[in-house]
Amino acid sequence: MQVLVGAYDLTPHQRGSAAVRRVLDRWSALALPDATTCTVALGPALYRKLGLAAPARLREIPPFSLDRLEPDRGGGDILVQLCGDDPDALHGLSRRLTTSSTGMLEHRWQERGFLPPHAHAETPRNLFGFKDGTENPAGAEAERWVWNPDGSTYLVYRRVHMDVSAFAALPTVRQEDVIGRDRGTGAPLGAHREHDQVDLYAKTPEGRYIIPVDAHVRLANPRFDAGARMLRRGYSYENGSDDRGLLFLAYMNDPALFTRVQERLDRSDAMGRFIEHRASAVGYVVPGTPSAWLPGR
Repeated sequence: MQVLVGAYDLTPHQRGSAAVRRVLDRWSALALPDATTCTVALGPALYRKLGLAAPARLREIPPFSLDRLEPDRGGGDILVQLCGDDPDALHGLSRRLTTSSTGMLEHRWQERGFLPPHAHAETPRNLFGFKDGTENPAGAEAERWVWNPDGSTYLVYRRVHMDVSAFAALPTVRQEDVIGRDRGTGAPLGAHREHDQVDLYAKTPEGRYIIPVDAHVRLANPRFDAGARMLRRGYSYENGSDDRGLLFLAYMNDPALFTRVQERLDRSDAMGRFIEHRASAVGYVVPGTPSAWLPGR
């Protein structure tokens, strides 16, 4: 599975929502006959530029102390996520979207990601070698935490640089303490199977927490957010040996959840020594045709 994630900005002279509506309608028509999955999210800057009221929960993600954001590789008026198995098809649809919006939108940035080879129904591994995406909501939980009643949701994007060499130099047991999971099975420390519940209170006979207090899975646990969860889709990326990492894509019915989780991770996450967040974006994913959610004028 491959992904292309990118963003567009309105060209300087575009300020009317009617023109944007026409572009989004063209995009919808282009995506319909294509095997590629196309997701469009409207960024907070788009609403400001058009003089429209944004959804109440659509706000820029605040900066965090450990961020090293590159402004020209994040943000954007309109975010686009293309997913599929054929990279040529992804790039072909991306070109058609860009061509169809010439004069109204300009490309701001684009990143390519991929899922490493894995068996069907098996959780993919990230470049640190750990399973990534185990704790994803489904069924009733997804209905409660991912989707709004009208079928909309919010997309948070982060490009996370990973210091793969430094992490790989750690002994396996230390890697597992940093993550909070067994490297081989993906099970939470102290458990046996990947999908066993994370026990935040389990201790060794000496009184030490089995899952360390600064472990990533502890600090990201939904119990700290009254059970609220996000649907995560992580894709690895490689832009040469000195820029490898994760394209983190998360869907939730309120982006404030991501901010709360990231604030905890920013303060205490043991994995923070080995990663840097270098790009960020947020957008409103509307149900149906995106153009229907922009008043025309």
